[in-house]
Amino acid sequence: MRAGAQGHPRLAGAHQPRAAPAGRAAFDAHAAELRRIPAADPSCARSRGTGRVTAVRGRRGAKLLDAAVVVAGAVVVGLLLDLAGMPTPALFGGLVAGLVRALAVRRPARVPEPAGIAAQAVIGVAVGALVDLGALRAVAVNWLPVLLVTFATLALSLGAGSALRLHRGISPVTGAFAMIAGGAAGITVMARELGADERTVAVLQYLRVLLIVLLMPVVATTAYGATAGAGIIPDGASGPGWGAGLAFTAACSVAGVAGGRLLRLPVAALLGPLTVAAIVDLTGLSGGAEVPGLLEDAAFLGIGLQVGVSFTWGSLRAIGGALPVALGITAALIVACAGLGVLLAGVTGVSALDGYLATTPGGLNAVLATARDSGADTTFVLSVQVLRLLVMLGSAPLIARWLRRSRPG
Repeated sequence: MRAGAQGHPRLAGAHQPRAAPAGRAAFDAHAAELRRIPAADPSCARSRGTGRVTAVRGRRGAKLLDAAVVVAGAVVVGLLLDLAGMPTPALFGGLVAGLVRALAVRRPARVPEPAGIAAQAVIGVAVGALVDLGALRAVAVNWLPVLLVTFATLALSLGAGSALRLHRGISPVTGAFAMIAGGAAGITVMARELGADERTVAVLQYLRVLLIVLLMPVVATTAYGATAGAGIIPDGASGPGWGAGLAFTAACSVAGVAGGRLLRLPVAALLGPLTVAAIVDLTGLSGGAEVPGLLEDAAFLGIGLQVGVSFTWGSLRAIGGALPVALGITAALIVACAGLGVLLAGVTGVSALDGYLATTPGGLNAVLATARDSGADTTFVLSVQVLRLLVMLGSAPLIARWLRRSRPG
């Protein structure tokens, strides 16, 4: 009855609220406002979307600028180190530039995975191309003493690594990899994948190389009577050209990475291309092609950056604390390898200088330059050095697996 009375027109003024018309007007106005919002909403959405796209582009541009600055810095540092006569200047340049970037900027950085794989593959091809028939023949004549000296060097390296791991914070795998004599670039590339601290490995590996480069000319002259300019320097005759070298590098890299992954090789991106390049070179299919110099430098620079950007203040302090001990162990390793050179010369009949250069634990390019300049048997020196390099790189995955299994706990 009340509801009906309220709805009757004669009783409207007596029973219905006076504010109703005003309330309806407010309600209608609010509804109209709500109806107008959807018409304006697409514009708001587009505005928000445009803002997000602009922000993403801004971040992407900042990352590209960051990468360009770091790479440019690495190139400049590498050129300066090259002028100073440093070994592997491109790798050192990348290491220094990446280290500065890591310590100066809080935002973390990393080398893209495809770039890291490509760098490993190029270095693998460069190492595999060192194998040739002349070197194998030189080893075959004295294969037993050469092989014994090679494995003795490996044993000395493991002993040095065991001594180094007594320093707090250095794992058995890191200690062994940091002291492996030969193949500094390849060992650095392998370190992270095989469970070692690549930062410590890179610094200590190249500490050894630097000591060798500084001491070797002095030792060769004073202890072994080497005379600068006594050898015949090659006239610089080039191979089939950079085009063939580029094709050789690309083919061995692609086939090696794919085959290495198919066969489940450890560090497939390095050992796969190395194996393929060695086979292609030994069979004569390469036609004397080599990795172009600029491409090899770019690969070394990429590996240096990969290691450098992973540094932190904590890791830098830890490595700095280990340097005095590492320096003493490295010096002892160099002296022990020189002793192996004396034994090798006595057994094989080569000169004492040839034995010393053949067993020098690293710095292959500097060793070969000294051998050519001093008139040493370059073929013999190269064959022993390359054999040791291949043994070190090939045994590294086995060493890492063995050390991890024998680790207490």
